[in-house]
Amino acid sequence: MSDPTTTTATEAKAPAVGSWNDRIIAEFRANAGYVSWSSEEDFAAGRPVPPRIPGFDERGMPLILVHHIGAKTGRERISPLFYQPVGDSWAVFGTHGGSPRHPVWYRNLVANPRATVEVGTEIVPVVARLARGAERERLWAKEVALVPKFAEFEAAAGRQIPVVVLERVHGHASTPPLPEK
Repeated sequence: MSDPTTTTATEAKAPAVGSWNDRIIAEFRANAGYVSWSSEEDFAAGRPVPPRIPGFDERGMPLILVHHIGAKTGRERISPLFYQPVGDSWAVFGTHGGSPRHPVWYRNLVANPRATVEVGTEIVPVVARLARGAERERLWAKEVALVPKFAEFEAAAGRQIPVVVLERVHGHASTPPLPEK
């Protein structure tokens, strides 16, 4: 889930029935940041949330919605991603399902590091930065322990998976999500 197809902010407000991403965003917002585990059939059909992973809550997979600006288009995009809490910030992982290419959201955050995240029921301004060295190794090892599939993705990709830390911008109050229209 580290790189499902990105969705524009406008598309997310009026989800299209056929899009996994739009449905996951709507489910996230309806369930305070959780999305249900996929059945084996849904996962095989392309739903980017896996079947239940041991060690996670029965409510489903906690995700973070990252609002970022397209490097080429300048349009706001929303990517639902697996995350790891890091103090009062969050780490996300550019696995792109084992692709040799970095995910679009990663390239967008490199070009435009100021972003916003929805986590649980909060909307929080953040600045993205790449974790390096010991910090990256610590975060990556913890994530692989939780989601072993990520190690397979890194091996298949033939590249080091980027770990991006989304640091909370202090001095800005977090706000509750906007009501859906």
